[in-house]
Amino acid sequence: MAIHIGTLRAPRGAHKRRKRIGMGMGSGHGKTATRGSKGQRSRRGSHRRPGFEGGQMPLQRRIPKRGFTNIFRKHFALVNLKDLTRFGPEEKVTPELLMERGLVKKIGDGVKVLGMGELKAALTIAAHRFSKSALDKIRQAGGTAEVIRA
Repeated sequence: MAIHIGTLRAPRGAHKRRKRIGMGMGSGHGKTATRGSKGQRSRRGSHRRPGFEGGQMPLQRRIPKRGFTNIFRKHFALVNLKDLTRFGPEEKVTPELLMERGLVKKIGDGVKVLGMGELKAALTIAAHRFSKSALDKIRQAGGTAEVIRA
């Protein structure tokens, strides 16, 4: 027998009927409608905030806290020298150009150039920060590194 799209069916037991509560005594789920009798959860409009454990000290307060979040932290977009090999020697590499070419998604507090990889061409690179190894490799290749002051 060939299987056609019109003859396809879900496997046996795939569809479970929903429990219809509060539909009268004959349904087996009437009267209290599966809520039990009395208590906070049996009442209409009952709601407890997320994480509430019935008066027990909640988990987020029982676990020890460590460290802190520095609200003054700077978030730099990182670029390696190996990624800059696609630029020609006549081009000036700027944060805007890096974003345009898809090397950086968002600049944030600035662009930092890291020294992973080798630089073949003598590029002029303008960025907010440079690692020491990146500066050395840019100079070895005959390029210049311009620090952008924000």
